[in-house]
Amino acid sequence: MINAFSTLFLVLLLVSSLFKIILAGRHISFIQSKRANVPDAFKENISLESHQKAADYTVSKVKLSFVALFVDILLILFLTFGGGIKAIDSFTLSFTTDPINQGVIFLALLFLVTSIFDLPIGVYRTFVIEVRYGFNKTTVGTWISDLLKNLIVATIIGLPLIWAIIFFMEIMGNQWWIYVWILLMVFMGFIQFIGPTYIAPLFNKFTPMEDSELKVRVEQLLSKCGFSSNGLFIMDGSKRSSHGNAYFTGFGNNKRIVFFDTLLERLGISEIEAVLAHELGHFRLNHVIKRLLLVSFGSVVFLAILGVLKNQDWFYLGLNVNPATNNGVALGLFFIIVPVFTFMLQPILSKMSRGHEFEADEYASRHAPAKDLVSALVKLYNDNASTLTPDPLYSAWYDSHPSASARIARLEKPN
Repeated sequence: MINAFSTLFLVLLLVSSLFKIILAGRHISFIQSKRANVPDAFKENISLESHQKAADYTVSKVKLSFVALFVDILLILFLTFGGGIKAIDSFTLSFTTDPINQGVIFLALLFLVTSIFDLPIGVYRTFVIEVRYGFNKTTVGTWISDLLKNLIVATIIGLPLIWAIIFFMEIMGNQWWIYVWILLMVFMGFIQFIGPTYIAPLFNKFTPMEDSELKVRVEQLLSKCGFSSNGLFIMDGSKRSSHGNAYFTGFGNNKRIVFFDTLLERLGISEIEAVLAHELGHFRLNHVIKRLLLVSFGSVVFLAILGVLKNQDWFYLGLNVNPATNNGVALGLFFIIVPVFTFMLQPILSKMSRGHEFEADEYASRHAPAKDLVSALVKLYNDNASTLTPDPLYSAWYDSHPSASARIARLEKPN
């Protein structure tokens, strides 16, 4: 049944898809036009060969995004106008008459279907593109093991959460979304607490940093920045990739700082200290809290919207779905189509994230020499084959981090 909502949805799907294609096409053309020469600011530290590798690597990933976009469009249309959700819903009804269990089974099957659609893209990215450019260290055995572990964790943690959400939707009347929002906030805190200690070690080995000059320097920096943690750890990132990184995770007394072994192999002690100062900047400037508040606000808004839509027949009929036989259908349908309606928010979120990165860089420059952070950034951009010449519009729309030239220019600018 085609109605006004059907038309709006299809128009937005078409417009957002075309815009994504235009942005990706611009990005590829811009990078290729700059491929022949290393930008002046990087000529002393990055070879033409490395610059061209980064350009080709980025172009390969963007070309794969075209395929991923096509798959996403097919999946959305299959699940809605193609009758996919109707079919899954009918199949679910054959298992049980309990509406809560129906909702849980429906969402589990929907997750399985969408995962199957996404799987080939992930396989190609890992075992073709990452291999082609020398980054992949993941064996087939590790990949399968990760897949199974993710499935087990999702089952153990995800299914009870889904059951609780559907339960609240069933029994809490029109105000159910408030209770679900509270549940999700508690769940987020729970995951932040158990993730570093119980979930992450299922996938990687975390070794306490041994006593060394690096550990002394890091602890001195932590003390200077007023940061307490539950330990310094080295993660075997090289098990899966040669990309390097560092991060802190958890909260309260469960915070821990993690360095990829690949990062420690490539950077000097002063450079590692500068990178850590940047990460600590995110903490001291409350970026983590601000992002959690944004997620919290977004969650309550979207749940409130769903609270209205789930009782409207036009919401379902306009997308060729039977009015909800269980609340799982309402929940699943809503989160399938939400990205189509929120695409225009992407540049706002990206700009906010880039602003946080600039702020963290500035904080780092007050607690470690700026030249060390510049040196570390150049090495990381080079080692990770991050393009030095992104298309400005594409970067403004998508990139969570400023371009290398913008970050380094700010760091080198006299105070």
